[in-house]
Order: sequence, then structure tokens, then C-alpha cells
Amino acid sequence: MKQPTLFLPHGGGPCFFLNENGPVPEMWRPMGDFLASVVADLPERPKAMLVVSGHWEEPRLTVHTGEKPGLLYDYGGFPEHTYHLKWDAPGAPDVARRAAVLLEGAGFATGEEQARGWDHGVFIPLKVAVPGADIPTAQLSLLAPSAAGGYDPAAHIAAGRALAQLRDEGVLIVGSGMSFHNMRLRGGEAQAAADGFDAALTEAVTDPDPARRDARLTDWESMPFARVAHPPRQEEHLLPLMVAAGAGGADPGQHIFRDRVIGWTVSGYRFG
Repeated sequence: MKQPTLFLPHGGGPCFFLNENGPVPEMWRPMGDFLASVVADLPERPKAMLVVSGHWEEPRLTVHTGEKPGLLYDYGGFPEHTYHLKWDAPGAPDVARRAAVLLEGAGFATGEEQARGWDHGVFIPLKVAVPGADIPTAQLSLLAPSAAGGYDPAAHIAAGRALAQLRDEGVLIVGSGMSFHNMRLRGGEAQAAADGFDAALTEAVTDPDPARRDARLTDWESMPFARVAHPPRQEEHLLPLMVAAGAGGADPGQHIFRDRVIGWTVSGYRFG
């Protein structure tokens, strides 16, 4: 069956696993519960996943083709046990290379690598969503910002469009990021801006006209509080949404999760 595409919030660092062998911390529990329900809500269990994380960018779109990727503990200041977490899902090099072929067919230059481990934008949310680590997984990088123009949301939407055929092949395309990601803004100071941006972003994602939706997402900087939610040249956590939306094609965008953590209003979305 055709898989949807998802934009999932991945929290902060190893937030769901801060209590060693204990429950998810209360602040992160609603997000953890949401992530734990994601696979059960799919039309069928996916053959594989292709994940785009806000924590990997390259000058050209690059696929990870390792068969047994390690983990990249790319966070700091957390309890020692969080640097020994495991999520041993097999890689999906066939899916990664298929993604590269589709991207090249759409005019993108691509790269391939096998040495980089999965960053925490991949293994932290998926350790919650797929605790059995039994769905083969591939990772695709973001496009790094150009020296002059910064990140290119339209290019990421176009990359998603190129990847859409994977959905018919049983591959779940996942954008992993955060809809609000200003690390300097916390608590009550963040709430008005977070609420305003979340409302505008959700209105754009759920626009019933897919062409207009993509145009609004391309122009996300014009939304209220956009540069409060994602400071200049720090919108890497929003770009995975662009890939998910592009791969969503004509399928309507759905708002499937909202919560408030550390003063941030954070949302999750689904296409199809």
C-alpha cells in the first residue's frame, strides 16, 4: 500500500531516555506517546524508512548506504547512560541508492557515504516509534546553505517531489525536526511567538491546494514570528518538513500532533 509522508518532532537531545530504565520524563511524555503511535497509524507496516534529519546537511544531497549504521551521539551535557543507547535497525542501502537515482533524475547532484552514524534526529525518535528496530532505515541529508543565499526551501520541496515514487514502493518518508527551534528562547517568553508561528505554519501545511501549500511553505519566512521560531540560517529543523510536503504531492496535509514543551508550541504533520 502507498505510504504517507510524515514530519515528526524529535524532541531535545535524548529527551525520552533521560530516566535510565525509567519512564519518559513528564514534559516529553505526550510527544513520546505520539511517536510510539506512529507506526500503528500507518496503512501497513513499511518495507523501509527514508529519514531526513535536521542534523545532517551536505553541499549536495547525500544518502547513507551503510548496511549496519552506528549511532552518532551528537548531543552534549546529558546523563552518561544516554551515550550508550542502542537502536540496531538494519540499514537500507537499496532504498538509499534508489533515492539517489530518483533525485538525479530530477536534476539534483547526489553523494553517497557509509561511515557516518545515524544522528539523534534519526535514532532518538525512531527508538520510540520502532523500539524493535526491525524496519530497515536509510538516511538522506539536507542541502547545506549556500554562501550567499542560505538554505533553499524550494529545493527541499522539489527533492521531496522527486522521492514521492518511493511511497508506492512501501517506503515511509520521514522528516525529523522541530517546527519551533530557537534554543535561546524558553518558557513564557517563547509562548506568544511559538503560538503565532505554529498557527501560520499549520494553516499553510493544511492548505487544500497543494501548489499553494508548497508556495506558502517556500515563503515560510513571511509567516508571523518566523525568524523568532527559526533564527536566520538556523532553519535546518524546519527543512525536513519541506521534503515531507514535497513527497506528499497532491495529498492533503494533516495536523496530527501539537504540544508545548519548554515554552515552545511544537507540531507534527502527515501527508496522505
